[in-house]
Amino acid sequence: MSLPTPTAAAVAALAPTGTLRAAINISNFLLVTGRGADGNPEGVSPDMARTLAGQLDVGIELLRYKTPSLLADAAESGAWDIGNIGAEPARARTIAFTAAYCEIEATYLVPPGSTITSVDEVDRPGVRIASATGSAYGLWLDRNITQAEVCNTDGLDGSWNLFVDGQLEALAGLRPRLITDVEKLPGARILDGKFTAVQQAMGTPRDRDPAGAEYLASFVEAAKASGLVAELIARHDVVGLSVAPPAEG
Repeated sequence: MSLPTPTAAAVAALAPTGTLRAAINISNFLLVTGRGADGNPEGVSPDMARTLAGQLDVGIELLRYKTPSLLADAAESGAWDIGNIGAEPARARTIAFTAAYCEIEATYLVPPGSTITSVDEVDRPGVRIASATGSAYGLWLDRNITQAEVCNTDGLDGSWNLFVDGQLEALAGLRPRLITDVEKLPGARILDGKFTAVQQAMGTPRDRDPAGAEYLASFVEAAKASGLVAELIARHDVVGLSVAPPAEG
């Protein structure tokens, strides 16, 4: 499996302490699928970080964040060296992202009796959409929904509770999670298609030497092209996750 060899400048930028401090969003159940005997997260995202540390020839520390927004907010504090998180313009101010290494389809769940039949019908007056604050798909909704009302709340469980208890017209989420949620509400439906695909990427703080971000970008492209990402998805038996296409340009 051919992965690029980093320069000394790239190693210094990505692991200035001699240990790669990798921030992991543990709420993403597709990318973090379990815990190891040592308590550390297991899954595609942690394994991407571990492989990167191996290429840099440094140790690794996996830093667990309960939500993607908490992870992104810590970018300026120097708490982590690389973060595995959905690439979003709102986060790119402080984080230099790679292209995506995998994608997750985001769509809507509608309640029993709903007259909404397609994704395009959700953005209309009178529709309230339950969404998880700070999620990549939630940030997309905040930017793109023009007529419906986006109702943000903390966490995936929180958005489900808001949807059910508040009798909202739609619940936004990642399709694999919605497949689980729909079983809890007889008569509910998941809409075909998607309103966006969450781009799961790797990033490093923007205030670092650009050599780090440049190497990280080449590492991700090689991980996709070499079959590493596909192998990790298969190893962890993840349904709903696909390898992202090559970066443009």
